[in-house]
Amino acid sequence: MVIVGPTGTGKSELSLDLAARLAETGRPAEIVNADAMQLYRGMDIGTAKLPVADRRGIPHHLLDVLAVTDEATVARYQTEARAAITDIVGRGRVPILVGGSGLYVSSVVYDFRFPGTDSELRARFEAELTAQGPGALYTQLKAVDPDAAARIGASNGRRLVRALEVVEITGAPHTAALPDAPVYWMPALTLGLRAPRAELTPRLDARVERMWADGLVDEVEGLIPAGIETGVTASRAIGYAQALGQLTGTLTRPEAIETTQQITRRYARRQVSWFKRSPQTHWIDASAPDRLDRALARLADPARPAEHWAADSPS
Repeated sequence: MVIVGPTGTGKSELSLDLAARLAETGRPAEIVNADAMQLYRGMDIGTAKLPVADRRGIPHHLLDVLAVTDEATVARYQTEARAAITDIVGRGRVPILVGGSGLYVSSVVYDFRFPGTDSELRARFEAELTAQGPGALYTQLKAVDPDAAARIGASNGRRLVRALEVVEITGAPHTAALPDAPVYWMPALTLGLRAPRAELTPRLDARVERMWADGLVDEVEGLIPAGIETGVTASRAIGYAQALGQLTGTLTRPEAIETTQQITRRYARRQVSWFKRSPQTHWIDASAPDRLDRALARLADPARPAEHWAADSPS
């Protein structure tokens, strides 16, 4: 089972409710994280990571497996997530893959194959990124693979570097994209949580404000000795980059919060765009009081036609 949707829709809560209900019926479940930033140890407040005490005794996998100096890669994640799922199934339990990182989810669910790497090429493109900024790499990628450029955008330097590396290695377009006709790695039922723009946008803004109130800046300050400032992935995480900016004085607290809110809304739009492309996803309103019953009904009748996305995307 897979639970997806934009940030702030309550995926973690639904996964816990489903796992608890399945256990009551004699089908114990375990949860596999598919949020790229929740892979990092110590990055808890800004990623809305469930504390151990709130996990209801349900086993969780792929949380806190990376140091903040490690680079998260979807190819590595795919291998580890599939190993966890295979182990869970082998023990007669139900795996529930939960998260909002679209590429990470799809890399597990579908038959994705990732090209290798070339350290010299990577170093060359990273040097260009440092010297010229992501805009120059975006222009290069747009010339050779406009679809990948449109999907990645002009500001995600790390993904632009990887896409250009793949194009040069393979001589073909960047392949880490959701296929038009996806082939499943193993049979899976995908549930999606959706919310209309008018409902989700203020929820996301309030969530960011809570992150600061709950001590995100202190959390980030505590991660500086662990090397978060030099972490390729961790230092750029939403909220964490802005908290670092506040600590270094390049952003005021209000500026850091407002910037994080804006980026979070844009990220939610990208999540919506990614997940709504899958016709196999069964969409459920995030605020529906009977959403657990709806999810269980879908699980009981997986062949029932999927309800397509009908809610507005957040802004």
